[in-house]
Amino acid sequence: MILADENIDHSIIAALRAAGYSVASVYESYRSMSDEAIIQLSRNPPRIILTEDKDFGEWVFAHGIRDISVVFLRYHFRDTAALLTTLLELLRTRLPDLTGAFTTVGVYKIRIRPL
Repeated sequence: MILADENIDHSIIAALRAAGYSVASVYESYRSMSDEAIIQLSRNPPRIILTEDKDFGEWVFAHGIRDISVVFLRYHFRDTAALLTTLLELLRTRLPDLTGAFTTVGVYKIRIRPL
């Protein structure tokens, strides 16, 4: 399951759902939730946090949070369709690798860092 942060564009959430992924949206169900609460929510049941918020990198790398899974999206709005293609291919082919990792996804580059 994926937990989409408030900043994730609805078109990305809709496309993920259309592709068969279970996506809980912070914007739809937990508006204004803090990052700490999102981290807690992502733990039970385990979910991949999908975000555009750099603060999750700080939580992982500066504060040592290790028992979460984060996919951090880096793109320009005009590249949304290309990013979505990359994201869907990543989920289709490497979903198990995303668990317990901080993954940065750009239009043409993916970096998976196990935690």
